[in-house]
Amino acid sequence: MKSLYNKLLSFINTIRGKIAFYPTLFSIIGFNFAMLMLYLEDKGISAFIIEHVPELVINNPDTAKTLLSFLTGGIISIMVFSFSMVMVLLNQASSNFSPRVLPGLISNRNHQYVLGIYLATILYNTFTLVGINPQEDSKYQLPGFSVLLGIIFTVICFGAFLYFIHSISQAIQVNNILDNIYKKAKNRLEHLLEKEEETPPEFPDTSNWKSYYSTETGYFQKIAVSNLIAICKEHQIKIKILPIQGIFVLKKVPIIKVSQEIDSELVKRILSNFNFARGEFIEDNYALAFKQITEIGVKAMSPGINDPGTAINSIDYLTELFALRLQKNDKTVISSEEKEPLIAITTANFKEVLYQVMSSYRTYCKNDLTCIQKLFIMFKYLLLQEPHLKEYHSAILAEAELLFQDTKRTIENQTDINRIESLYKSLPQPKTN
Repeated sequence: MKSLYNKLLSFINTIRGKIAFYPTLFSIIGFNFAMLMLYLEDKGISAFIIEHVPELVINNPDTAKTLLSFLTGGIISIMVFSFSMVMVLLNQASSNFSPRVLPGLISNRNHQYVLGIYLATILYNTFTLVGINPQEDSKYQLPGFSVLLGIIFTVICFGAFLYFIHSISQAIQVNNILDNIYKKAKNRLEHLLEKEEETPPEFPDTSNWKSYYSTETGYFQKIAVSNLIAICKEHQIKIKILPIQGIFVLKKVPIIKVSQEIDSELVKRILSNFNFARGEFIEDNYALAFKQITEIGVKAMSPGINDPGTAINSIDYLTELFALRLQKNDKTVISSEEKEPLIAITTANFKEVLYQVMSSYRTYCKNDLTCIQKLFIMFKYLLLQEPHLKEYHSAILAEAELLFQDTKRTIENQTDINRIESLYKSLPQPKTN
């Protein structure tokens, strides 16, 4: 039952990132509310409202039908316009920044809420319109209160549309995109740091362990840790997870190593706790934020965009993320309540993440003195921070040396070279003791 719950929770977290999730949910609510109002109209709610507040209720069938038809058509128009603006936003973000930022923009809940309000109101007005009896009947009571609610919901739609225009104009600004990416990665890193043990237990050597292969293809997002711990305890085994979280895993490649040979049913049970997806989400994989921010900064330096300011902003955000990453261990070992190491998770180590980021900046920004200076300032700041492992500072100095060598080969002006050399030599050296 617990395994089923975790799988259901993982599935819900995945579909919540889809642009159609909340609009669909709101549409169902709008339809059900329309059915509820039709039921209440049969019970005489409009007659009660007319008796006490007659000014609020429309009691003419032709007027009600015309008004609802007009309002529904208006909502459809602004909904089409809103969807068109979303497409323009996604196209512009993909062209100017990076296609990798699209999942974050698509999963913006506020925009989904607005589209959901549109759809819910359209469905409510449509079914309320269907419930109006066009025939003259002295015993027939027009659903005036339902029509009133339709008018109120339409006014709410107009307000949501104004908010949507404001929000979408803010969402396309590169500073807001960088800030959203940074905040998601920061929250994820802080969550991992809270759960991380100060000194993770030693995990046994896995070189002679049996490997088992993936049965799915997709981005490896997350695992159901509690279920895997229960399996390890039940069968007295230890598991090493081979792919790095967020990496694209192909079918029939090694995905786990187990301390002893297990049957196919147990393999299937273990792999059922792995969540694969076709998209990438920073909420599941903080390393993706380094990639996205780097791509935005590098693309800003392309001849077609030529925006060094955005590249410098991206370095500022990377500096803060790297400073937070310095506090995390490169090894992730999950233990039981008795402190016995059961699961080893392969993670992107600090040196590799830093190298991948810097290789892009060294390639595309080595001609721009302002970006080079900003990178050396980043190195200096990181070297002043207390690392979880001393090797982190050695990796930073190695990247600083590579950047200095590339800069000397690229920049010809001696004054610029002297300035860069001064920054390089001012970097604090790690303590030997």
